[in-house]
Amino acid sequence: MEIPSLLLVLNLASTWYMVGLIWFVQVVHYAQFPQVGADRFCDYHRRHTRFTTLAVGPAMLVEMSTAVLLLVRPHAALPTWAAWTGVGLAALLWLSTAFLQVPKHDILSRGFDASACQTLVRTNWLRTAMWTARGVLMAWVVLQALGVNAGHA
Repeated sequence: MEIPSLLLVLNLASTWYMVGLIWFVQVVHYAQFPQVGADRFCDYHRRHTRFTTLAVGPAMLVEMSTAVLLLVRPHAALPTWAAWTGVGLAALLWLSTAFLQVPKHDILSRGFDASACQTLVRTNWLRTAMWTARGVLMAWVVLQALGVNAGHA
């Protein structure tokens, strides 16, 4: 398999892994935070943070690195605008994580805080939408690479 094709497949796989994970976190996992109980929340949140980092860290690194590498070694089916849009969305995801979600997790690491939890859930919808958009974009690119024209059956 040629390098640009490998990069495209790795980017698609890591992006869709994150799409599934972010939807699960958004609608299932974060919804459970208020149910944990104040006496157990700190321990629960510490484990959540540790295990979530293990689940998302490698995929986010693969996604970002392959998105950037696709700018350097683009696949023939990847329009320049799509490559830059993909990198831009990935960068916004990292910035959102660092500046919106992590600070709320820092507050929650000291104990359950309803306001911080509500803000976390609300701002995480941004990441959910951006990852979904990245997933759709990369699926479209791969369909183009496979010669599938969405306008014709």
